[in-house]
Amino acid sequence: MKKEIKEKARKIKLLILDVDGVMTDGSIILDNEGNELKRFHVRDGHGIKMLQRAGIKVGIITGRKSKVVALRAKELGITEVYQKIFKKSEVYEDLLKKYKLKDENVAFMGDDVVDRELFKRAVLSAAPADAEEEAKKWADLVTVRGGGRGAVREFIDLILKSSELWEKVSGETLD
Repeated sequence: MKKEIKEKARKIKLLILDVDGVMTDGSIILDNEGNELKRFHVRDGHGIKMLQRAGIKVGIITGRKSKVVALRAKELGITEVYQKIFKKSEVYEDLLKKYKLKDENVAFMGDDVVDRELFKRAVLSAAPADAEEEAKKWADLVTVRGGGRGAVREFIDLILKSSELWEKVSGETLD
């Protein structure tokens, strides 16, 4: 891992996630009743819980609105959930003020062109392996795993291991 990435990761106090294509594989399933279904990866959820135990806040900013996102966020204890947001940078700015943070304290994971401003602002950004090519260009790193397939966990593990918080939340020592 690059030294620069590791140094950035040590300062993280807030992780902001997009949903479709990041926490999910980007598929939207509608049943005959009009209910929307999304598939989330359990290890991403476990990673989010570990990050929270380490004292790092997690927020969601997404362009779509979905009941299932609110349910998943509640299940994971994520209270900063913003849906149907066209200008994500405005919510980002509000979160910085609310928690008295700077760009250097924020990590972001997105997958498409609508995430451009947050890729630019956050000190550390990542895109899933299957993100749009433009998003990959703006990201500090591209995960090996795809959206909804463990990409979030991969990014979280990097943050925790770089911040020397891994042992605290996993009970495992790094060799």
